[in-house]
Amino acid sequence: QVQLVESGGGLVQPGETLRLSCIASGFTFSSYSMSWYRQAPGKERELVASITNTGGSTNYADSVKGRFTISRDNAKNTVFLQMNSLKPEDTAVYYCKARYYASSYMTYWGQGTQVTVSS
Repeated sequence: QVQLVESGGGLVQPGETLRLSCIASGFTFSSYSMSWYRQAPGKERELVASITNTGGSTNYADSVKGRFTISRDNAKNTVFLQMNSLKPEDTAVYYCKARYYASSYMTYWGQGTQVTVSS
């Protein structure tokens, strides 16, 4: 019943732009903070960006600060990741994560979407 479905990934050249979307269902979206993680081949999963359940606060990894923007639309149960000025080192599978604001034990993960930045 609970689902997080990512979309928007693809193959782009350095300097180009992608916007990822994650549509949630099966839980009270507005009670969950949302995050984007990524995992490159042979590397550990890392936090890219997060946003509080109300959308009142965001944070970013230093490697993407100034280039990426996380946002959410609670009316549409959707979280976005706007990715500008993409670099080859941004290549990874990007995952959407939901965490209940009052309990870190209540979390959900999407299955990921591939982002490849290459010339």
